[in-house]
Amino acid sequence: MPVANMSEPASAVRRWAPVVVLLAIMTLAYARGWHHYLSFKTIGLNYEALRTFIAGNLIGALAIFVAAYIAVVALSLPGALIMSLTGGLLFGWKLGTPAIVIGATTGATILFLVANTSLGESLAARAGPALTRLREGFKANALSYMLFLRLVPAFPFVVVNLAAALLGVPLRTFVVGTAVGIIPGSLAYATAGSGLGSVIEAQNASYKACLA
Repeated sequence: MPVANMSEPASAVRRWAPVVVLLAIMTLAYARGWHHYLSFKTIGLNYEALRTFIAGNLIGALAIFVAAYIAVVALSLPGALIMSLTGGLLFGWKLGTPAIVIGATTGATILFLVANTSLGESLAARAGPALTRLREGFKANALSYMLFLRLVPAFPFVVVNLAAALLGVPLRTFVVGTAVGIIPGSLAYATAGSGLGSVIEAQNASYKACLA
């Protein structure tokens, strides 16, 4: 009996530790204002320095970008659109698109696993009608519905991540549906971002002229 009683608190700690850690990091990020750096102004003012760094450290720069994208998605920071455009701007659409897909899919998977471990179906059962529409879609065909939700943003990205975890979508289905489903959007954003270089250069030239 004592062993069983001691195992229950330990199990609860293991269950809730991931979400507590994630929430702590998220709170720190907002408290320190890190999300404010995810802006076109920041990218524009540092564009030349970033391009110079990338020219000499392409692999390292890609790794940093992917890691930053993972953090943005996993922590649900408001900057995924900026990151997607920035990927195309800095690396072009050919490298930017796979970097965006890897970063977004990995970040979404981290959030999925945290929610699945700490919350599980117990919270989904108490959610009531809020998740009814999603639950029915996943029951019909989980992979097809995941692809639909990624291709057509009927629900916010973070909501789909959490709902899929709460409603028992298999990990493999979630990863495949997310990775494949976001390719068209990632390609579109990366392509759009790749055409912003001349605009930013012109803006920076005007800014420097004003300072002079």
